[in-house]
Amino acid sequence: MTQQQALPATVDHLIVGAGFAGLGMAIRLAEAGEDDFLVIEKDGGVGGTWRANTYPGAACDVPSQLYSFSFAPNPDWSKSFSPQPEIEAYLRKVAEKSGTLDRFSFDTELTHARWDEADQRWHVTTTRGEVTSKTLISGSGGLSAPKLPDIEGIDTFQGEVFHSARWRHDVDLTGKRVAVIGTGASSIQIVPEIAPDVAHLDVYQRTAPYVMPRNDRRYTRVERLLFKAVPAVRRAYRTGIYLGRELYVPGFVWNPKLMTPAKKIALAHMTKAIDDPELRAKVTPSYEIGCKRILISNTYYPALAADNVDLVTDPIVKVTGDAVVTADGTERPIDVLVVATGFQTTEQPIAEHIHGRGGRALAQVWAERGMASYKGTTTHGFPNLFQLVGANTGLGHSSMVFIIESQIAYVLDALATMKTQQYAAVEPRQQAQDEWNATLQSRMRRTVWSAGGCSSWYLDAHGKNTTLWPRSTISFRRLLARFDAEHYDLQPARRNEGANA
Repeated sequence: MTQQQALPATVDHLIVGAGFAGLGMAIRLAEAGEDDFLVIEKDGGVGGTWRANTYPGAACDVPSQLYSFSFAPNPDWSKSFSPQPEIEAYLRKVAEKSGTLDRFSFDTELTHARWDEADQRWHVTTTRGEVTSKTLISGSGGLSAPKLPDIEGIDTFQGEVFHSARWRHDVDLTGKRVAVIGTGASSIQIVPEIAPDVAHLDVYQRTAPYVMPRNDRRYTRVERLLFKAVPAVRRAYRTGIYLGRELYVPGFVWNPKLMTPAKKIALAHMTKAIDDPELRAKVTPSYEIGCKRILISNTYYPALAADNVDLVTDPIVKVTGDAVVTADGTERPIDVLVVATGFQTTEQPIAEHIHGRGGRALAQVWAERGMASYKGTTTHGFPNLFQLVGANTGLGHSSMVFIIESQIAYVLDALATMKTQQYAAVEPRQQAQDEWNATLQSRMRRTVWSAGGCSSWYLDAHGKNTTLWPRSTISFRRLLARFDAEHYDLQPARRNEGANA
């Protein structure tokens, strides 16, 4: 579908987002013979977060061989950890080869979605028109809406200010005084890239992260040939990495003491890179490893130790027209302010625009009890709404593509059940959803994310971890292996809609 073509008035399935989740869903729908679908994407092409995040040094912290669809392997990764341009190019290539791009509408944003009980359909308003669909499948993800800091005076800053996910490539940082707020996954990639070019760099840290060595290397020509010519080698390589990553699970979810070897590696990595006792004290975490996201970098600590870089741990109290002011009264002049403060993960913005039975917004329901769904995919009160990368589906150790494919399989089985049994709508029962989340939160209490002594973006305003999955990915796939209709309210089609509704 080109941008000039009008949107279809009605489709069977409307998918929101064209990142890994939305693209994977579209391809699998087409393979299942479900051809009447539309994918809407607010940006100008496929890629999702890997299209939006183009900051210097952007790369994946999950090994390349795991970071691709199982049904579309990529033997051409250049390195063991893929840089952003390669991931975006991979997704474009997969989309083009899939033959589904004629059902994508780019620069099209969902502004309002309403479930109509009378006709058992979703009525969706977009920036390019209205669409009615039987199902609404959200692939918007948790890393799509940048989170901006609430700092006094930031709107009065006279220099350039931008979020890491909206990098201004037209702003030349050479010789400038730059401040970076945040020390998370994006920041530790940005800082080493820009430090050599700027006159001075201030890095503002609220909590020190654990940083592990980045065991990255370029694949040899022989390896890449083997990956392409001998699929069994590529599959074995992928399986080995996957199982190795699953070894982290016991330390995350059962006994944090099992993470002691990893903690020692991280601290040794820090000690080797930083000689200055004062700086070393600043970057030493005060909580258990794994409580916050574990980062990987070989260049972050050396960058902090550079003569033109200062790590600031005093809280920011305000931003003036040309400086950042901290609680100790120090005013640090800057020309450019980079905000690397993450995303709205526990308050997914799309939830504000989705209205279920009775007209209640999904955001309103979640505000009362926290983000909670059934199997991270469906939600009581919102018939025929399927979310990919929903509540408690995130990972602290492995590839989200595995989770996404597990959810896609669950959705496909739900759609097949609806067709064969002639159901017009499916909705998880409140009891099933409550029991799922009660069990999940009970398991969460013993994880390092709850008992590790930190405050992280995994936690919502209620103090609940509504972001991560507290078990192995193997168990997640097993639990979503089939659509369990017995836990759903199943609505037959209205008579006037016919047998195939």
